[in-house]
Amino acid sequence: MKSVLISACLLGENCKYNGGNNYNEAAAALAERYELVPVCPEVLGGLSVPRPPCERSGSRVISNDPEGLKDVTEAFVSGARQCLEITKEKGIELAVLKAKSPSCGSCRIYDGTFSHTVIPGDGVTAEMLKANGIRVITEEDL
Repeated sequence: MKSVLISACLLGENCKYNGGNNYNEAAAALAERYELVPVCPEVLGGLSVPRPPCERSGSRVISNDPEGLKDVTEAFVSGARQCLEITKEKGIELAVLKAKSPSCGSCRIYDGTFSHTVIPGDGVTAEMLKANGIRVITEEDL
């Protein structure tokens, strides 16, 4: 059975920034055909649940912390690297990641202004996986 890397929030794990999840029935149904390997790059990178919302701004990731904007890029890169290692260890060729996320978004992400504006771009993990030959789709593609 082939393995698929998948955003843990899509399977109902409460790892979303606000402490909730993004359960998606179509994503969960993939378990009928694949071994699902759930990950949350943000948690792997050391961020807490809950945590302030984050958005990608160019090559940086900014947290909209109540005390002011903070650069959390290092945590996002660390989580992305760990996800890449998991794909290599398990021979994973496909990742199903959360749309628009600063970690997982593929082709479309929020613009870094915290105004709900979506722009073309990839999250940190999606970008790293793609650069290493992993096919990345979102739950919107299912």
